[in-house]
Amino acid sequence: MLRSHTCGELRLDHVNQEVTLAGWVQRVRNKGGLIWVDLRDRYGLTQLIFEEGSSEKSLLEKAAQLGREFVVSATGTVIERTAKNDKMPTGSIEIKVSKLEVLNAAKVPPFIIEDETDGGDELRMKYRYLDLRRGVVREKLQLRHRMMQETRRYMDGQDFIEVETPVLIKSTPEGARDFVVPSRANPGEFYALPQSPQTFKQLLMVSGFDRYFQIVKCFRDEDLRADRQPEFTQIDCEMAFVTQEDILNTFEGLVKHLFSAVKGIDLGYVEHMTFADAMKGYGNDKPDLRFDMKFVELNELAKGKDFAIFDNAELVVGICAKGAAGYTRKQIDDLTEWLKRPQIGAKGMIYVRYNEDGTLKSSVDKFYSPEDLKTWADAFGAEPGDLMLILSGDANTARKQLSELRLKMGEDLGLRDRTKFKPLWVVDFPLLEWDEETKRYHAMHHPFTSPKPEDIALLDTDPGAVRANAYDLVINGVEVGGGSIRIHDRGTQQMMFRHLGFSDEEAQKQFGFLMEAFEYGAPPHGGIAFGFDRICAIFGGSDSIRDYIAFPKNNSGRDVMIDSPSTIADEQLKELSIRVSLSEK
Repeated sequence: MLRSHTCGELRLDHVNQEVTLAGWVQRVRNKGGLIWVDLRDRYGLTQLIFEEGSSEKSLLEKAAQLGREFVVSATGTVIERTAKNDKMPTGSIEIKVSKLEVLNAAKVPPFIIEDETDGGDELRMKYRYLDLRRGVVREKLQLRHRMMQETRRYMDGQDFIEVETPVLIKSTPEGARDFVVPSRANPGEFYALPQSPQTFKQLLMVSGFDRYFQIVKCFRDEDLRADRQPEFTQIDCEMAFVTQEDILNTFEGLVKHLFSAVKGIDLGYVEHMTFADAMKGYGNDKPDLRFDMKFVELNELAKGKDFAIFDNAELVVGICAKGAAGYTRKQIDDLTEWLKRPQIGAKGMIYVRYNEDGTLKSSVDKFYSPEDLKTWADAFGAEPGDLMLILSGDANTARKQLSELRLKMGEDLGLRDRTKFKPLWVVDFPLLEWDEETKRYHAMHHPFTSPKPEDIALLDTDPGAVRANAYDLVINGVEVGGGSIRIHDRGTQQMMFRHLGFSDEEAQKQFGFLMEAFEYGAPPHGGIAFGFDRICAIFGGSDSIRDYIAFPKNNSGRDVMIDSPSTIADEQLKELSIRVSLSEK
């Protein structure tokens, strides 16, 4: 080894020992006859000292020539620092250097490689290998590593077997767009990169591997944002001979283990909520339960008072922001304008301020008496000092808009604490959802999800009312995992394909291998897949999953470091029997 110790391990116990460290120069402080050098590796930082009189002149000159990010080896004696730094683990010692070797000089980096950097996102992505030297980035990848190890430890303890599934598979029509790979050996034919190992893990259940998991790369060609990447990682799991409750208990156990082992947190009870209740009470299927502000419907109290906006609405619904009665008129006007943005599309907002003196002031005082407003306040459970915010209109639209307002109020009032974690199982999702563009039903999860047996008859009469044996795990308003009990017999799977608009020929071409496998004794089975990058981001208190991926893509799906995607040579295209013809968008 070129070093005897790392830059993070030396303490007062090592004083008077001769050591050799190797790493990168973080900074140089030259006081003429006294030079300090901070040396860094992934384990930490240690201060080196070169002092006129006690160091050779040539050694002092060599130290003076060091620049940021030079790779060096330093041999010397551990001594106690006179001016200790209690903000760093090695802050009680320094190395009195007797030998210095420059292993590799470095150009001046394009940004400061420290926790507080001057580099913007795009610049740091271009030089990601430098960005990864920063402590805050390295810590995120170390967290990811720990999460992986603890996941494997728990799953192994539950008798799961880790099985790798193919990366070159068959393109399927459901879900997001596939990334496709041309086959040179089969001209005109293409592989697809897997959006998930769904069919393979079901086939493993048919094969008798009753407990499978995999920490696996998945690929989706979809529009990107902070919590999406074209390639991402799942904890993919499947179990045979189980009920939905068995799966919820097993993987609630995984999440509790991760919180306990990695963060030292006992999650406690995990609430269950139906999809219908989530939509009615919070306006979305992944409610953030770190704070209350549950929806209150006011149709019976607010209609019939000659206020047309309410009278003509399908739904009048609101939230109560505790302690927010002090909001100024400008703040309320700003909230209204925020709601009117095209992304949300509300036409307006009604407020009721419950003043500390017990009086009620609203934007609709002309239509509603103080007694009317008091009945609203009672419905909200409001107290003096609270602010009620109310929307109306089409029921689905009003709930979605109020959901956005609820989340904003939670953020503005400091209620979305990143150090607090509130998990939730959302169950009983609809099996199908209507797509206005294609004018047909699509599988809400995927076409292999089992309908609830008592709802199967509704497939012919009211498909939108059919519930699925499907479930999502939500933490702090973020869906971190989702799964279902699967269909495990050919007849039910064929029926499902028909209701999704597949002809028998299309179903056979796309999924004939799976339906045939079901005829050879498929056990009842179900599973779940967790978005591993998202879980890491939640554990690390971040909004973006990019921070937890070593070499992420930008919002255009580009790796600006290696300049990918890129064109390929004509000769390679010829080998693949591909001709490129770009059409204007």
